[in-house]
Amino acid sequence: MLSVNPLHFDVDTALAHYAGHGYARLGVLLSEEGLAALRERADALMLGQVSYPGLFFQLDASTGRYEDAPLGLGWQGPSLDYRKLEKLELDPLFRAWLENPLFERIARARIPGDIVLYRSILFHKGQAGGSNLPWHQDGGKLWGITQEPELQIWTALDDAPEDGGCLEVVPGTHHQGLVTALGGVIPPDQVAARQAEAHRVLLPVRAGEVLLVHNHIWHRSGRGRPGQRRRAFSVCYMSASTRCVRKKKAPRVFPPVFRQALGTNDGRSDKED
Repeated sequence: MLSVNPLHFDVDTALAHYAGHGYARLGVLLSEEGLAALRERADALMLGQVSYPGLFFQLDASTGRYEDAPLGLGWQGPSLDYRKLEKLELDPLFRAWLENPLFERIARARIPGDIVLYRSILFHKGQAGGSNLPWHQDGGKLWGITQEPELQIWTALDDAPEDGGCLEVVPGTHHQGLVTALGGVIPPDQVAARQAEAHRVLLPVRAGEVLLVHNHIWHRSGRGRPGQRRRAFSVCYMSASTRCVRKKKAPRVFPPVFRQALGTNDGRSDKED
């Protein structure tokens, strides 16, 4: 599915930019064939043509407001108006993409030892424009884990122009850590104090393009262009030593993705064992 050679790709430059700014562009990495396959599979999942026990679904808000998105409803029948599909590691096509050898190189450069997934998720803005997503950080008590993950790899499945739901970031904000212990949406007074609007950087992308995103960088996205869908696949990698600390439900078990071979430190994945 990769359109580049994973062994020769320059990850050092991207990782240096990511460390300093909280994000990095990797360019178009997903092949045309891979792009078509993931688009088709995303729609098949939303339409119920392909299904797996345990998939998470969230419908979008008809108002276009993030605050109005329904919670806790799950699967509501065939629709191309789902805002989120989570646990996509259950699907072999999405699993193949998130396990590709270039992503493994990047993850191993940032995360020692065995690596697991916090989540693999499709974010979707449908033909009506979808909903906005306010300034937020991915972490804190909302995530319910013992240590903060930092690496997300974000793949565009559709073009996301500046006025069509592209990702927006405030560079360097990851250096200050979480704004609130809870994490998630950043309070409006903090947004104003940091002058986020003045310092934001828009990250328009083409279909197949990949971004690195630090969990703590302030980021958001606006609505898509009416009549044009915007699908993006985001994967959060973290150390296998991370544990779930939630109390109301059984603790989560995080799927392994890159496992170091026993007795070696050569960075081979479990697929090579």
